[in-house]
Amino acid sequence: MSQAAPNLQGVHHVAYRCKDAKETVEFYKDVLGMDFQLAIAEDHVPSTGAYDPYMHVFLDAGNGNVLAFFELPNQKDMGRDENTPQWVQHIAFKVATMDDLMNAKARAESRGLEVVGPTHHGIFKSIYFFDPNGHRLELACNIGTPEQMSSLKSVAEDMLDEWSRTKKAPRHAAWLHEKIAEES
Repeated sequence: MSQAAPNLQGVHHVAYRCKDAKETVEFYKDVLGMDFQLAIAEDHVPSTGAYDPYMHVFLDAGNGNVLAFFELPNQKDMGRDENTPQWVQHIAFKVATMDDLMNAKARAESRGLEVVGPTHHGIFKSIYFFDPNGHRLELACNIGTPEQMSSLKSVAEDMLDEWSRTKKAPRHAAWLHEKIAEES
């Protein structure tokens, strides 16, 4: 008997670890203007029953999206996956306009953060910087047209299949990416 796929209503929250919950909340409030929504603290993990005191904080990332963090004082110091390049794992937020992106860059830089970008990705432009926990953050502004997005969607399956076979950037769609870059 086949079960229907769940009717997803969006992302409830995405959770990461932090070194200091208060410092993390203050950073996201100050640099990104996020609203601190709530905190949950327990001595025992509800899903496992294990004793592991934690502080779980939730921040409003806009449009019903929530970014959450756990501070775990009894665990080993947090690190990162050393086998994955630092640029790969990141949290990306959407901004509405290029003016918003540039204003966010100026705000982050005024707080002493080193900001990379804007970087042109054809259909969007991004800036990058790190939070106090070492999480890489990206702010992205979509600049692609509906036609460009439709064209990219039309070759997505073929690109994935070619990548799966060769583990090299698919060349059959390179013309499309070059065309989008020229139009932008």
